[in-house]
Amino acid sequence: MIGVLEGFAIIGIVVGIGYLVERQGILGKGAGWTLNRFAFFVALPALMFTTLSSADLHVIFSARLPVAALSFVAMAAIYSVIVGLVMRRKVGRVTVGAVGSALLNANNMGLPVATYIFGDPSQVAPILLFQLILATPVCLAIFDVVSKGYFSFRTVATQPVRNPIIIGSLLGVVLNAFHVRVPDVIHQPLSLLGGAGIPLILVAFGMSLRGNRPLANPGERFETILAVVLKVALMPIAAYVLGRFVFDLPQHDLFAATALAGLPTAQNLFNFASRYNHNVPLARDIVLLSTVAAVPALLVIAALMT
Repeated sequence: MIGVLEGFAIIGIVVGIGYLVERQGILGKGAGWTLNRFAFFVALPALMFTTLSSADLHVIFSARLPVAALSFVAMAAIYSVIVGLVMRRKVGRVTVGAVGSALLNANNMGLPVATYIFGDPSQVAPILLFQLILATPVCLAIFDVVSKGYFSFRTVATQPVRNPIIIGSLLGVVLNAFHVRVPDVIHQPLSLLGGAGIPLILVAFGMSLRGNRPLANPGERFETILAVVLKVALMPIAAYVLGRFVFDLPQHDLFAATALAGLPTAQNLFNFASRYNHNVPLARDIVLLSTVAAVPALLVIAALMT
């Protein structure tokens, strides 16, 4: 439990520094966005490549993968039934909330949590790969249809291979599977770049928290709170039940699956909503409030399972 608290303290301090940097205007306007892009396109792909090229592939392709997939589907389905069928909201609005209740922040929070609490960034790899290769294209397909009135198979099908984190991850897995050793002259620079990824995304995330006022729209409060409860409370329970009683995960993997399921909603939701102009305030509020709620939720999970 002490190690878990130390891990959260490390993450919280760096996020807090990012918030102060933005509050003081040290880096100037738009710096958080720039840091995030550098992390996304350069540092995190390097981190995933160097990590997965030498990781235990049994962790990546274990029962953790279906646990992540099924818990995602369960949360999105529950939200869709309540808000779509019972409350009869429009498809675009339902999609934003359903994605918010299930798509977890595997990059900005998942990698730091896996690194500082479980000591292994590859612990988040099953979730990361599922979300990037399967869940995200499906979400984008729905947004595409709602926005444009038609479905672009090419845009959706090529989305995973245009994502640098997926490219870095898949290259690492392929080399690992074929036992190809990466030369030091390549591995060391990538390892150096990868080491910058987690600090950068934590600082950028802290910067993004400055100036946001949640729940400003009364008409979306119930949907926001429902998505947050599903994300940080029910999704970990679903992952635990699936991991223990269906897939019989070892204790360490069960703890990792449960804790990582309690991560906040991915900031990608805000990007998707902005791109397609669907309920952007709803997306922003879900991301922000789930981030605040995830910290006590993860501490409770750690207290119960360690």
